[in-house]
Amino acid sequence: MLALAHHVESAIERGLVASAADVAGQLGFTRARVTHLLDLRLLAPDIQEEVLLLEAVDGKELLSERVLRAVAHAGTWEVQRERWREVKASF
Repeated sequence: MLALAHHVESAIERGLVASAADVAGQLGFTRARVTHLLDLRLLAPDIQEEVLLLEAVDGKELLSERVLRAVAHAGTWEVQRERWREVKASF
């Protein structure tokens, strides 16, 4: 989902779509869903890199998007990093 968020952001910046609302319509998502998706871009860059490098184990993702969004909304990047360390400890 994080990779998709970056793709959507890029499409908006390049003018391929006019807005997140247009993306929602094209993908069949609600505006709220696209907002949730784009919120993942709030993560500290180093956390984003770690997330993008995660691999599924036995076909199962290691963390949910909901957990990742909670980290993104934790506050400053330093607070996000603290929360991320807690999340990683549960893997």
